[in-house]
Amino acid sequence: MEHLVSTDWLAAELGKPDLVVLDCTKYLPNEAPLDGLTEFRKAHIPGARFADLDQLADIEDPLPHMVPTPARFARVVGALGISNGMRVVAYDQKGLQSSPRIWWLMRLFGHEAVAVLDGGLPKWKAEGRALESGEPAAAAPATFVPDLIARRLAGIGDVKRIVRQGGGEALILDARSKGRFDGTAPEPRPGLSSGHMPGAASLPFTELLNADGTMKDAAAIRALFEARGADDARPLVTSCGTGVTACVLALGAVRAGLPEPAVYDGSWTEWASRPETPKATA
Repeated sequence: MEHLVSTDWLAAELGKPDLVVLDCTKYLPNEAPLDGLTEFRKAHIPGARFADLDQLADIEDPLPHMVPTPARFARVVGALGISNGMRVVAYDQKGLQSSPRIWWLMRLFGHEAVAVLDGGLPKWKAEGRALESGEPAAAAPATFVPDLIARRLAGIGDVKRIVRQGGGEALILDARSKGRFDGTAPEPRPGLSSGHMPGAASLPFTELLNADGTMKDAAAIRALFEARGADDARPLVTSCGTGVTACVLALGAVRAGLPEPAVYDGSWTEWASRPETPKATA
């Protein structure tokens, strides 16, 4: 499967028995009262199921939607009807924002047959394609056997080491807005200061997108990464607020033919909340 699929492709494949379509929209706290599941019930792609990123997570961790154990991941995706032999397409209601998190999670646990719908639900709607509302039919439970690929995940220890070494080990790219990175705009989570990890570079995920919410072509994305110091040899680590839009950068890097990044799952929420970690502002 391609990492990005078009609305035309999905329309042609929709309804095939080996295809699972997931709405995985996640709204930020400052977007309340918008809620992904509520909006899904109002309108979704026919046959789609809702994947709650807060459930595809370690629910015992106080940080938001951290990576679950392999056993929990297998249980949740199995309940969504996903087995190792299925193809998965993820989309979201905003265009292209939270859907790459499912793409990354599936690949983290060894499932390569996964793609993101380019342009998401807004593009699907703009083209006048069919929609459903209400609760979807219950999925037939499936068995998913996870195969963790650890190099796709970075923990706070990895990032501390990169920062201590002055960024020579890897390049950290931050997907948040420039204001949040610089410390001039507030974080959406109350009580959390803005700023960034020393040595990190700012690449807001929105810069990878066209006006219609689709992803820019490989050459344009590569130029954005290279302008921040990325190249074919240097490892990449992507970060954001809570590890969601960091996956947009990971998808972009793969699309551009750069080394596949590790996603720092705890991201700025973890880093900023730890007293021992250094923080920088503009």
